[in-house]
Amino acid sequence: MPNDGFEAAVAAVQRDWVGRKRVVEDEIGLTTVRRIAGMLDLQPEDFRAGTPLPPHWFTMFFGAIFRQSDIGPDGHARPGVVLPPIPLPRRMGAGRRVRILGRLRAAEPARQTTEVVAITPKVARTGQIAILTLRQTVEARGETLAVDEFDAIYREAVPPGQKGPAATPVPAPTDAAWTDKAVLSSTLIFRYSAITWNAHRIHYDADYARGEEGYPNTVHNGGLTMQLILDAALKHAPGELTGYTARLAKPLFAGDTLTMAGHAARDGKMSVWGADKDGALCAQLELEFAA
Repeated sequence: MPNDGFEAAVAAVQRDWVGRKRVVEDEIGLTTVRRIAGMLDLQPEDFRAGTPLPPHWFTMFFGAIFRQSDIGPDGHARPGVVLPPIPLPRRMGAGRRVRILGRLRAAEPARQTTEVVAITPKVARTGQIAILTLRQTVEARGETLAVDEFDAIYREAVPPGQKGPAATPVPAPTDAAWTDKAVLSSTLIFRYSAITWNAHRIHYDADYARGEEGYPNTVHNGGLTMQLILDAALKHAPGELTGYTARLAKPLFAGDTLTMAGHAARDGKMSVWGADKDGALCAQLELEFAA
């Protein structure tokens, strides 16, 4: 699509969609909570009705529910069903900015309001892209528990059989105060996709990931990358997590090993990151804690 036509198409979507809101209610069911615990190698039976959940777990609930007939060829809902019909076919998470004010509790109903905040067209090294920014507000017990501004990048399709554009690797920091490792197995990726109701085929269909989107293998979910890094970091936390920013820099794939690392907390803040098997930076997070 010529650049002028692309920008005009995005402008039309902006007019129709920026400011729209969608509400999803969730029971925070005990069975789901225990499945999440099991996926993260925690003891499921330690979680009972009313148990406060770790502060960052809200990102694994409130998955959009839509009909099977509304699913597109990539496994996402077709454009316009849940998210704006941005005229680019490939979508990936890019980062988020989170404020945490309280915790969900197991088996206690909650709701999330998602607002389309911005749709920004750009020309990047890989071609035309658009950045969708959503503001997700989580509420329970009449209180706001979290506000999460989430960015997704839309990009052009890769011709079938060709490799997707790869970002230039950036070395991860080497001065960590602590490190941890996680093997990104296909079963872990599948379980996370199942829990979050994410049917994007790049996360479970290796033939599709390679042949249609140009990846070398099944793609590890970016939300799970953030989850694992946060889990590792909170073992070294100086207090309650009150917020974080996150940026995804490079995709990971089934079978990779993720190295999670960070600096020591200082003045209520901690810099943490994830690196792949070659030491390349995959994700970077800045955490904030209550005094």
